[in-house]
Amino acid sequence: MTATLHVLRVFVDADDRHGNPLGVFLDGSAIAPDDRPGVAAELGFSETVFVDDARTGRSRIYTPGRELPFAGHPAVGTAWLLADVGMPVDELHLVAGIVPTWAEGDLRWVRARPEWIHPITLAELSSAAAVEALDGPPDGEPSWYPWAWRDESQGTIRSRYFAGAVGIAEDEATGAAAVLITARLERDLEILQGRGSRLSTRFEIDGAVELGGRVVLDETRPYG
Repeated sequence: MTATLHVLRVFVDADDRHGNPLGVFLDGSAIAPDDRPGVAAELGFSETVFVDDARTGRSRIYTPGRELPFAGHPAVGTAWLLADVGMPVDELHLVAGIVPTWAEGDLRWVRARPEWIHPITLAELSSAAAVEALDGPPDGEPSWYPWAWRDESQGTIRSRYFAGAVGIAEDEATGAAAVLITARLERDLEILQGRGSRLSTRFEIDGAVELGGRVVLDETRPYG
């Protein structure tokens, strides 16, 4: 088994800092489905994407613990990478469904449904400082997304995500949770998560959510 691993950071800030690391195999079909959970666990990223057909955007997403039908930063990152290497697509075909994608300026966007998201507990706290002061989730919360308004009038929030249920102690930037909180609040948001990652969302009247962010490529290397 030999494949090429691309390592991205998704939802970086305006200075290309922070962001959530992501592994993407554009030649994912070179890795057998039975081997993919082990590869994802070995790499240790919060998610790793295996692109089975770059022409159609058909892809699968794995955490170190299990496969996910949809996840936000893998969708944004994979769509960005396909365009960056000269194979742009208008949609990704994921287990959850068809995910439209497009670019606006330096942001890559996808459109998702909140019902695609794995269970996440959304917990509003009293202040952004309270979110920042946390050292972990409460007992018995394996998928916990604490958040607070930074400026409610401007639609800006501060958040973190503790995701032991999928094998992640703390996720730096979580597109799936951004989709859920946007659907819950029914408004567009600008989200500051983790150490300084930036996520943009737009709520649509049919309940879908547009999710956007900046992406950078850190490394390309052979694997296997």
